[in-house]
Amino acid sequence: MPFVNFMKYKFLFTLLLTIYSLTVNAQSTVDSVKLTVNNLFIAMRNAKPDNILASFADSAILQTITRDKDGNVSIRTEDFREFADFVSKQPAGKADERISFKAIHIDGDLASVWTPYQFYFDGKFSHCGVNSFQLVRINKQWKIQYLIDTRRKNCN
Repeated sequence: MPFVNFMKYKFLFTLLLTIYSLTVNAQSTVDSVKLTVNNLFIAMRNAKPDNILASFADSAILQTITRDKDGNVSIRTEDFREFADFVSKQPAGKADERISFKAIHIDGDLASVWTPYQFYFDGKFSHCGVNSFQLVRINKQWKIQYLIDTRRKNCN
């Protein structure tokens, strides 16, 4: 009878250990995705163009959804290298985007991240919106492959 009890406990222990390791691994993956996104905004706030460039994959795409004065929607595409160049010309602290993580979905080497934000320029509120990131894990590092955002003044 002691052998049967041992096998029950061994099975239970193994099951709990497996669940724990999966949880720890999932959490560290989520944390590494968040770190990549946060590093982009830290680099922007600190005017560090090399760190901005390091956040992106080589073929990354940046886009913004805009509306003209008549309310017509268009999509503006920007080169992430030009974005890094723009940031490099700003004093540290001038461009400050404050995000919160609303949703993170991960499947293998693909991550999707949704972050509402408020943007401050030179200490003054400028606009708000939502960022939608697509990240790819390349050589064990998460890189931003695609970023599209909305921008609006009315943030209620």
